[in-house]
Amino acid sequence: MSSVDNIQAAIESLSEDECRRLWSWFSEREWQKWDNLIQEDSALGKLDFLINEARETKAKGQLQDL
Repeated sequence: MSSVDNIQAAIESLSEDECRRLWSWFSEREWQKWDNLIQEDSALGKLDFLINEARETKAKGQLQDL
């Protein structure tokens, strides 16, 4: 049996509360990875096109209120 199989079996045995706690931890972990990636891309200028697009849209008077 692989480690993944063992983990899956352990998850199956969790209570609802424990399962929610695990899901919350896992979700937060994934969001943190995403945040780090966005910060890295921003620092490298990979997202500058979004700023430029927003500025162009504003200059054209095409921004919409949210």
